[in-house]
Amino acid sequence: MTSYKTHGVCSREIRFEIEGNTIKTVQFIGGCAGNTQGVARLIAGMDVDEAIQKIDGIDCGGRGTSCPDQLAKALKEYKATH
Repeated sequence: MTSYKTHGVCSREIRFEIEGNTIKTVQFIGGCAGNTQGVARLIAGMDVDEAIQKIDGIDCGGRGTSCPDQLAKALKEYKATH
């Protein structure tokens, strides 16, 4: 399980598991439970690159980022180190 500390959003952390290039599980710690659970379920089973393409740059309330965008950043960081 990989952990990523978020910045500028309500969730504090994102935990995820990747097998090959497929996202197996995602769990947001904190944040809007309904939204983060929905994102986590939609992303599970998706190719890492496809997920990044779909969620990168999503903005929440003018913050310049969002929980999905933070997940994209976490996935990019993961790819850069694995």
